[in-house]
Amino acid sequence: MSTRTWEGLTVPAAGTYNLDAAHTTIGFVVKHMMVSKVRGSFGDFTGSVTIADNPLESSAELTIKTESLTTGVADRDGHLRSDDFLSVEKFPTITFTSTRVVSHSGDEFTVVGDLTIRDVTKEIELTVEYGGAGTNPWGQAVWGFSLTSEFDREDFGLTWNQALETGGVLVGKKIKVEIEGEANPAA
Repeated sequence: MSTRTWEGLTVPAAGTYNLDAAHTTIGFVVKHMMVSKVRGSFGDFTGSVTIADNPLESSAELTIKTESLTTGVADRDGHLRSDDFLSVEKFPTITFTSTRVVSHSGDEFTVVGDLTIRDVTKEIELTVEYGGAGTNPWGQAVWGFSLTSEFDREDFGLTWNQALETGGVLVGKKIKVEIEGEANPAA
């Protein structure tokens, strides 16, 4: 892989890199019954990152197939895919398009972009930890990252909930996104 040194980091050469679906996990976490957390993930997605000559001018885009949601419980997955939540038949994708890198410190970058869920677009902030770059044993260039973000699901029209007899609600409002990924040069 062609790399370069930028502000003490070994970063990929400028160019476009596609997410490696076999080595990328797009996960989410939400509070359940105010006492525990439920984790889920999306298995069908495409995305790319265009690394600019100045890495602070880089951009990214991601498209997730909503139908690929899984939490490991078929009934819950069906409910999350229904009109109460993602409405996968009407809204088959979730998209994210970065608009700018607002800051960085060492290997941590703050990226802002537009997230669209159920045709509602809102600006969100992501924390991206750059993991490094290298070449795998088969000669393919790779670089890795970890990403986190948190947003209020109700901002995107995901308002279904149920009050609990003990107080509180069944499903928390805050969604935490956790992505672990690798990217390879676009062909």
